[in-house]
Amino acid sequence: MLSWEFPPRSTGGIAAHVSGLGTALAQAGHDVVILTVADRPAELAAKSPDQVRVRRALVDLPWLPPSEEVTRIASANHAITKLGSRFEGELEGWRPDLVHGHDWQLGWAADSLAHRYNVPFVLTMHGTERVRHGGQLPLGHPTDINSIEWWLAFEADRMISPTRFIVEQLITGFELAQDHVVHIPNGIDPAQWRAANTPSTPTGPRQPLVVSWGRVQYEKGFQVLTRAMHELRRRVPDVSGVIAGRGSYLPELQTQVDVEGVSDIVELPGYLDDADLRQLVHRAGCVVIPSLYEPFGIVALEALAAGAPLIVARTGGLAELITGTNAGVTFEPGNPDDLADAIEQVLTNHELATLLVANARALVERKYAWAAIARTTSDLYEDVVAAGPVLTT
Repeated sequence: MLSWEFPPRSTGGIAAHVSGLGTALAQAGHDVVILTVADRPAELAAKSPDQVRVRRALVDLPWLPPSEEVTRIASANHAITKLGSRFEGELEGWRPDLVHGHDWQLGWAADSLAHRYNVPFVLTMHGTERVRHGGQLPLGHPTDINSIEWWLAFEADRMISPTRFIVEQLITGFELAQDHVVHIPNGIDPAQWRAANTPSTPTGPRQPLVVSWGRVQYEKGFQVLTRAMHELRRRVPDVSGVIAGRGSYLPELQTQVDVEGVSDIVELPGYLDDADLRQLVHRAGCVVIPSLYEPFGIVALEALAAGAPLIVARTGGLAELITGTNAGVTFEPGNPDDLADAIEQVLTNHELATLLVANARALVERKYAWAAIARTTSDLYEDVVAAGPVLTT
């Protein structure tokens, strides 16, 4: 497997997905090698997940302008291709039966290595650039990335997407055959998110604490939550909020927190490690995922597994994950008033919060545990390997 994002370099949704899937496949008896990038020499020796072997390529490229994202990533693919073309040490002589890439960043390398070993190429598209921009592609990097995604869609022998929403976008947007794209959802390890020495459902009122986390970008909608908190402080006594994470939009978000007059009740702590994040979520009265766009939303799965009442924007993969399950409450994307109403409902209705938590745990165990995701993925691998690679010119 090839992924631009992988712990510890990134703790975003794709990083968690690749780590979880790789570990679950290894536990099921598969021989998994993950190729990823490193920003600093110290990351080259970072600890790998149990039973999975990880190889990292240093791709610090100071001679290329940081603004030239596509150019820098294309150059990094050269380093990853070299890394995967000849294995050394304990992997000397190792050959893959299949290459599985994740998103576009290492697509060149994934395609090249599949041809190098004459094996099938499977590509998981966790989202698309066109969908990220609401169907309208601005000129520049978004247009370039869309062209790369289009090319990869036809290079791959089979594609996977974590939501039916993105499956349909791929089929219609890239004019693909229906059977070319398969829906396999993201997964999670529920045990990692459970609170120790606590019952499976809350026995009393939770703290009026609103928690959200993720990569701090505009499309994640944290600014909508900030505006909702301004309204909530008049309606819910002692309400407070934490928005954890790093990203390019963080300075603007801090400015909005100040402008809305909620700096005394909304904290922006930056990055939190898993242990601190879990402790925070276990105290939360609710978790909010306010994204304007979200192809899947691994944060939502983490909240469900942690037993926190969940509120999500009715968009993309979030709507697909929650609608009809009674495991969470939804609100209109970008509407702070609707979000404030939903938060007030969950924070003040203990019976509703208890019902959401119980339904969430059952949903996660039944559909999104990593063992189930790995079985489905393994079945797809077997089908693709049996068919063999489709040679392209």
